[in-house]
Amino acid sequence: MTIFSDLLDGYRRFRSDQWQTQRQRWDELKEGQSPKVMIIACSDSRVDPTQIFDTNPGETFIVRNVAALVPPFETTPGQHGVSAALEFAVQFLKVEEVVVMGHGSCGGCAAALSEQMKDMPHGKGGFIADWITLLDDARAKVAHDHGDLDSKAAQLAMEHEGVRTSLTNLRTFPCIQEKEANGSIRLIGAWFAIAEGKLHVLDEKDDTFSAVD
Repeated sequence: MTIFSDLLDGYRRFRSDQWQTQRQRWDELKEGQSPKVMIIACSDSRVDPTQIFDTNPGETFIVRNVAALVPPFETTPGQHGVSAALEFAVQFLKVEEVVVMGHGSCGGCAAALSEQMKDMPHGKGGFIADWITLLDDARAKVAHDHGDLDSKAAQLAMEHEGVRTSLTNLRTFPCIQEKEANGSIRLIGAWFAIAEGKLHVLDEKDDTFSAVD
């Protein structure tokens, strides 16, 4: 099991290896960042985008949360973390692509399917339950299409629908609408299979996910 002292050992390796071999890169980054890609991924410890895509520091702007969800555009009072990060990436960093990456064995999607967190108090599951209400419509579609919500097929369908939901919600943001219309931004849906280590990308024209060679 990795604990903080193990992380410190990793930090020391980083300082003696990557920090030294990429000094020019780090010197450039101290002046600012200019990533071209934003990735919205799940907080799940098994799906680290920097590892999956083998990226260098400063190349991707990443937001991670339960089930890689994007809420729809809204200006109601509250703390809109994903919306703030999206606004910063799109309007200030001028990213050219936004990737939503779901994954296999997603606990957030499983909880949405089972509704096991429903009516739990905050601090004991309530925050999760509130968050995954973003998947209520997706759950209804999966239930209609598959019936048995305990099946592996339903779980996979829910994970795919989660990606589609976030893409749909991204398109409710005026800045995304404007930039997608003028071709200055591209939205991409993806799903990572943990067991196989394979990435699948959504073709929105035929609405299917296909493995990347």
